[in-house]
Amino acid sequence: MTTVDGARATGAALRFPPGFRWGTATAAYQIEGAAALDGRTPSIWDTFSRIPGKVLGGDTGDTAADHYHRMAEDVGLMKRLGMSDYRFSVAWPRVQPTGRGPAAQRGLDFYRRLVDALLEAGIRPVATLYHWDLPQELEDAGGWPHRDTAERFAEYAGRVAGALGDRVASWTTLNEPWCAAFLGYASGVHAPGRTEPGASLRAAHHLNLAHGLGVRALRAALPRSAEVSLTLNAHAVRPLTDSAADLDAARRIDAVGNRIFLDPVFHGRLPPDLVRDTAALTDWSFVRDGDLAVTAEPIDWLGLNYYSPTVVAAAGPGTPPGDPAPSPWPGAEGRVRFLPAPGPRTAMDWPVDPGGLYELLTRLRDELPGVPLLITENGAAYGDYADPEGAVHDPERIAYLRGHLAAVHRAISDGADVRGYFVWSLLDNFEWAYGYSKRFGIVHVDFATQRRTPKDSARWYAEVIARGGLAP
Repeated sequence: MTTVDGARATGAALRFPPGFRWGTATAAYQIEGAAALDGRTPSIWDTFSRIPGKVLGGDTGDTAADHYHRMAEDVGLMKRLGMSDYRFSVAWPRVQPTGRGPAAQRGLDFYRRLVDALLEAGIRPVATLYHWDLPQELEDAGGWPHRDTAERFAEYAGRVAGALGDRVASWTTLNEPWCAAFLGYASGVHAPGRTEPGASLRAAHHLNLAHGLGVRALRAALPRSAEVSLTLNAHAVRPLTDSAADLDAARRIDAVGNRIFLDPVFHGRLPPDLVRDTAALTDWSFVRDGDLAVTAEPIDWLGLNYYSPTVVAAAGPGTPPGDPAPSPWPGAEGRVRFLPAPGPRTAMDWPVDPGGLYELLTRLRDELPGVPLLITENGAAYGDYADPEGAVHDPERIAYLRGHLAAVHRAISDGADVRGYFVWSLLDNFEWAYGYSKRFGIVHVDFATQRRTPKDSARWYAEVIARGGLAP
């Protein structure tokens, strides 16, 4: 018997394996600020956020959580909370302002200071090389639909590894290439804001290629003991019914949501059904001989970001007209309906469903035997605020995190090789197109004063870490 949150209904404490990695995660553009300091040049998000109507409230990441200047304070917070790991991203335009050529030492120096502070605090640095902040100069040259961007990424990866490889032992090439490709180049709700379905498929392939080339560059620059990984926001896709039409709708979304990355990276192939589904958009001739051998370079673990499941059904003849906005699902337009999953919602209007995380972990257990998994992002936004005493109470977030950790524990008990869990996010931050209106942090940030206040969820998570699991 299991409870709705995936925990075994025994009332016992849920202990995680020895050496389980407890951490948190952030992204450079969302927290660093200092957008024009020390040689940093604009990224696609600097440009996109200045287009009227693209970001709620006209917000930008110019200052964000001012982590660039408050890094020592933030590392101190993580140390007090007992984190074993911190997953951060390197801002490409901060360390290679034009996206090519020599690295900017002032930019690298910031990350050297960050890594040194983490190591001194006993926290393992986990460096993500790309979390969506492509240098604008590379976008002007064609962006991710242009093959050269993948080659530029490999050069950048090698330069960062050369600077930090003596002290960073855990690396991730890309964060959520699905979002970069399809929210950036198909639906246009993320930077660079293009709505070109065919170009988005080229972008997805070149992101896969960048990953493979980046793995090669990292292996060449790092000690053999270093870990190299990739992080995907794999989708827990559920058909509304078991009808053939709804099952085919789920297959179609799984192809462009999951297998477009999993198959090239782990099997060196393109999903044949994806190629058929998207034949009206592209002939896939941009995939050159040898590319899929590059995309399949072996990695040490796979990062998984999860927030909520995706429920789909077939779009039949009587289906009401859908959202007229451009779709982030090439090949599914007019064929698939997206439906709300039942249950409570977060401030993002995302359903709270830990079962979807369990489904993904057990699927990957079966499909990728021998590949360790880390939960590299999991968390929720709620309407947090500081009360008159300055405290921030967030019981919904605690319930969300507890339910999802219970689902992870259940998956481990059922044979999934899950090595760690990173809460998204350490700090309230710039939440992409939502600006500063959504708060995911376990630490509250007053953006007017930059004051940090650990929320109740931060103290709860610190207790989980100290205990090595969940209390009964």
